[in-house]
Amino acid sequence: MKLKVTVNGIAYSVEVEVEEEQRTLAPIVFGGGTGVHTEPSNAKVSGTSLNAIVAPLAGSVFKVLVEEGDEIEAGQVVLILEAMKMETEITAPNAGTVTRLHVAPGDAVQGGQALLEIT
Repeated sequence: MKLKVTVNGIAYSVEVEVEEEQRTLAPIVFGGGTGVHTEPSNAKVSGTSLNAIVAPLAGSVFKVLVEEGDEIEAGQVVLILEAMKMETEITAPNAGTVTRLHVAPGDAVQGGQALLEIT
């Protein structure tokens, strides 16, 4: 490649070789550990029933829109969670009756925690 370069007001014609940059991928290792020993956590997750509606993420209960004994429709909003100043509507996966509420407004919840049960 030829370039024109001016130094102190004097123009020079310069020929430059440009080498192609060769990129190689680093090896990908599956199942490799970091060699750091980690202790098992003592996080508690309570079991849930097959009829439970669970929290999809960690947050706090902003509003509970149903009560025990209420008949609900599939897709009905039953609860609102708040996480990082965003509200998430929790909907019923199917129609049924609310048999048990596990949370109240203001409660902190973890992802996967049972919020309420329907039959």
